[in-house]
Amino acid sequence: MAISRFEELDWHETSMGELTLRRRLEPALGVDVYEVKLGDEFLMSSLFTVAEIALSDLGLAAHSGDNLRVVVGGLGLGYTAVAALADTRVASLEVIDALPTVIDWHQRGLLPVSAELTGDTRTTLTHADFFAVMRAEPTRQFEAILLDVDHSPRHQLDPSHADLYTVSGLRRVRAHLAEGGVFALWSDDPSDDEFMIRLDEVFEGVVAHTVDFDNALTGGVSSNTVYVARRGA
Repeated sequence: MAISRFEELDWHETSMGELTLRRRLEPALGVDVYEVKLGDEFLMSSLFTVAEIALSDLGLAAHSGDNLRVVVGGLGLGYTAVAALADTRVASLEVIDALPTVIDWHQRGLLPVSAELTGDTRTTLTHADFFAVMRAEPTRQFEAILLDVDHSPRHQLDPSHADLYTVSGLRRVRAHLAEGGVFALWSDDPSDDEFMIRLDEVFEGVVAHTVDFDNALTGGVSSNTVYVARRGA
């Protein structure tokens, strides 16, 4: 029986455009690649997960405590969330996504890490607007907030997200962190000096990590940025 080289696993119309999950065989590598597109724009690919994993690894490494309550903004392919679960100090993990379709993909087991994610009793998948949650008065606090939704602090998927990257928006994020808690953010752009100044105004120990990874499609090396910042006393 012939093996399909391309399969559209799901498609939905959303408020931000057409959301598509597809699987394709990458001939150069001989592996299945899972990709998410929003309209004509590629959002994520299972070929490039190093920085998504580093978001969890670097963020959680900046916290010295145990019994960590962690929230991830943006579910996507699930690699950030699963990397957080690999840290035995994580007591609970809530993943917030504005698109119920993405949550449904994992609940249906459509992605490589779905079973590992949904099968862990520490995991809660929440359909909500992460940015609205951060604007609201906190009803509880977390030891770590890991965010991977927008392309970068300057390039948002939706204009309504922009306020989070201001000083006042970052202060609202800080309010959702327990003392000593960590805010970590993935970005597709190089380190942004202006954004670093804003982070320094609100948080302590601010670091912008450059995460390099091999790009099998170009044959070169690509880079993302992971910002890590702590809430002091």
